[in-house]
Amino acid sequence: MHYETIILGAGAAGMMCAIHAGGRTLVLDHAKAPGEKIRISGGGRCNFTNLYAEPRNFISQNPHFCKSALSRYNQWDFINLVARHGISYHEKSRGQLFCDISAKEIITMLIKEMDMAGAELRLQTKVHSVSRDGLLFKVEIESHGKRMQLQANNLVLATGGKSIPKMGATGLAYDLARQFGLNTTETRPALVPLTFSEGQFKHLTGTSLPVCATANGVTFEEALLFTHRGLSGPAMLQISSFWREGIDVAINLLPNADPLATLKSHKVNQGRKQLSSVLAQLLPSKLAEFLTQEWKISGTLADQPDTSLRRLSDRMSNWILRPTATEGYRTAEVTLGGISTDGLSSQTMEAKSCPGLYVIGEAIDVTGWLGGYNFQWAWSSGWAAGQAISRKKI
Repeated sequence: MHYETIILGAGAAGMMCAIHAGGRTLVLDHAKAPGEKIRISGGGRCNFTNLYAEPRNFISQNPHFCKSALSRYNQWDFINLVARHGISYHEKSRGQLFCDISAKEIITMLIKEMDMAGAELRLQTKVHSVSRDGLLFKVEIESHGKRMQLQANNLVLATGGKSIPKMGATGLAYDLARQFGLNTTETRPALVPLTFSEGQFKHLTGTSLPVCATANGVTFEEALLFTHRGLSGPAMLQISSFWREGIDVAINLLPNADPLATLKSHKVNQGRKQLSSVLAQLLPSKLAEFLTQEWKISGTLADQPDTSLRRLSDRMSNWILRPTATEGYRTAEVTLGGISTDGLSSQTMEAKSCPGLYVIGEAIDVTGWLGGYNFQWAWSSGWAAGQAISRKKI
């Protein structure tokens, strides 16, 4: 069976590419339904883009690679598509856009667009092998117990990274890329909670507060959440993309206050108060109790010389912690790194050394921050590849 284009992966990027590729296009996926990561994202409401998406929100060994696709199909283009389909949405915070009702609306929209474009979707299909014979790609598949060989002029790798393996994520895109002469960069779990020694924060599980978190010279002001394994919440998920083993994380527990000035003011006005009680006024009670023991805090405010108050202030503004690891690909929202951009065209996503081979979405070494940026990269890169494929027919 011959197709003009075969797309491996019916996720955000793959479906977007199919919408724009034109011609006889087939999308293959092992899952029972398309867009599974879309369905579970954003608590089931899909943070489908960000109002402020721009190249600085992406991590790559080549920070310039993402600029072309993001500028030619941006967040406003996708927002217009969502609006045309009558999907209501809202801004949650920091430009993050979510569906009012359900992430399934985004999936339905993409399927409708694929249908209008004439693209074919085949699910519950396993790819056994991919090869190239002259100018054609050959894909051997197994679908509903039957093996068959397909061929196409164009092959698009849109199978994502290694994150969330319980949904079937594998390194297939990396293996195929290397098979066709492309290089890959180191891959790591990203947007993932950080773990600490067993039970270190278990009594704080569920406690959250706004913080400034810094690692590797990068700072995010977001919420922190204590878990039985360690630290999560937006602040830690963001930092995880920059953290490496052996590196400390610095946390400012009072990013919007001057703790020293506050402590001195309390000393003047409430000198008889226990220092631990004042700490409980500034921080969540469980965390204040934990730090009182951890930092061996005792005595009244009146008992504390200014040097002691300054030391406590410095600790609250710069609490140094060293994670042992991350929770890994099991809970990581995305994969950091991937197929090297050196071998790809930033205009078309086509492999420079293998005409007809395209790579899009999370499989590429382009990783967005938390907040809808990775979906925007899927839309932009999928659109860029689809447009390039469709222009081949002109």
